[in-house]
Amino acid sequence: MLKRNTNFARRSGKDYLMQILEFDTVVIGSGLAGLTAAFHSSKYGKVAIVTKSQLDTSNSYYAQGGIAAAITDDDSPEQHLRDTSDAGRGLCDIDAVEVLVNEGKDRVLDLISLGMAFDKKEGNYVLGLEGGHRKRRILHAGGDATGKELTCFMLQKVKAQKNVQAFEYVAAIHLIKEKNCILGVQCYDFTTQKNIVFKCKAVIVATGGLSRIFARSTNPHTATGDGIAMAYEAGAKIADMEFIQFHPSALYVPGKEAYLISEAVRGEGAWLLDKNGNRFMKDIHPQAELAPRDVVAYNIFRQIQKSGANHVYLSLRHLEKAKIEKRFYHINSHLKEYGFDLSSDLLPISPAAHYMVGGIKTNLEAETNISGLFVCGEAASTGVMGANRLASNSLLECLVFGKRASEKAAKIKEKECNFPEISPISVDPSNEKIFLEIQNKLAETMTKYLGIVRTQKEMEDALRYFNQLETRFENYNNEYNLLKIKNSVQICKLITMAALNREESRGGHIREDFKNEKPEFEHHSIQQKDRNIQFEPVRK
Repeated sequence: MLKRNTNFARRSGKDYLMQILEFDTVVIGSGLAGLTAAFHSSKYGKVAIVTKSQLDTSNSYYAQGGIAAAITDDDSPEQHLRDTSDAGRGLCDIDAVEVLVNEGKDRVLDLISLGMAFDKKEGNYVLGLEGGHRKRRILHAGGDATGKELTCFMLQKVKAQKNVQAFEYVAAIHLIKEKNCILGVQCYDFTTQKNIVFKCKAVIVATGGLSRIFARSTNPHTATGDGIAMAYEAGAKIADMEFIQFHPSALYVPGKEAYLISEAVRGEGAWLLDKNGNRFMKDIHPQAELAPRDVVAYNIFRQIQKSGANHVYLSLRHLEKAKIEKRFYHINSHLKEYGFDLSSDLLPISPAAHYMVGGIKTNLEAETNISGLFVCGEAASTGVMGANRLASNSLLECLVFGKRASEKAAKIKEKECNFPEISPISVDPSNEKIFLEIQNKLAETMTKYLGIVRTQKEMEDALRYFNQLETRFENYNNEYNLLKIKNSVQICKLITMAALNREESRGGHIREDFKNEKPEFEHHSIQQKDRNIQFEPVRK
């Protein structure tokens, strides 16, 4: 039974209303991972979904490509595993990939049985091809609107569950922990301007990625790594933060936001051209434009460096116009707002920060090293992605580990721990300007020094700046804007420290001063608060 009560906390002579709510499970985040976890958790008890924006604002919602699953007779989970492992460049934990590709097929079939309508032609599923896949196994819905269709479908399923209550425009601030046990989460409600403390047996973090800490990104503004920073502060292990996936084909228009042009476009035959109109990927990799994303993004970056231009071109001129316009209706419509036609124009593109490959370290049950704390989706490091995510595995990971997180969380018992005293969170609007100024400076620094190609000197320069900011804001834990600065700086530091310690190039981490992979670095980088960085062996 949901319990409500209110307490008053006193700070500096002012009373802050603090509402206390009790649930069995609290899910933070409303992307596909969070919705999946909430849907399955509702079978076991009362569930709260907390999201700092609207329920339909997430990376999942904007995913264009699709969801990978070996559902045809000429494909198999073993082949899917091989492609995932190859893309991961030696850092995939094979037991985690086995869970993904085997249970992933079942989770997709579950969706279909619930009524999810993936695109069909003449009664058969239309399967796409994307970078790193040797088989057509990408299911899509609404052509190029899979994320939107799938997220909206799951959102309706979640809303139909009487055991689930949604809290929109509520930001999770601190995990409440005692004796290595999670007891709840402290939040701030922007609508009521009040604090909410959720008491619960388990918290499932599904807060998504962090690519908005880069100046050029395909992610919504909410993707700033809040969940990772919150878990790190609570003592959770953080893994493989050096690996950032840059999407190769984001539209480049000066002064405009990066707009993602799905990898599925290249899967249907689009070419990458240099400034002279020459196709360059076919001489670099046997899969040409459909090489793994790290390979394509790096070689676009090199072409841009060599030419002095700000972009290369994506061309679909050689493909059937009617077919392309039907298959990629939403992308084409959006491009027209920029003055481009998908099927006839040369599209200026350059890479943009897209996906956090690492994250909060979990086991195969999506559980962290802290009892009662679970993670799924992009915020998690499950061991599946390795050094570079295989295209369209992300939505599948949400389904598989969102369900696993809910099932293990349901087994958590009441803890015999004392609930600590909670200091209230406030919001001072006068601090918003300094937050935006520093956030922009952080994004510029990350893009300049920790982008696609890195060097020790540049990363050390960045680290000095981050350390200065950390010292300046280290004591700000209870004012929202200043705390966001502290969290963003922490995320930037985690990436930088991991990247400095990995003295090689692998997947989404490329160093100019260490250009090759090294066998001794076939390990996961692990960071934990107040401890030195460690390396743990990959589970082969």
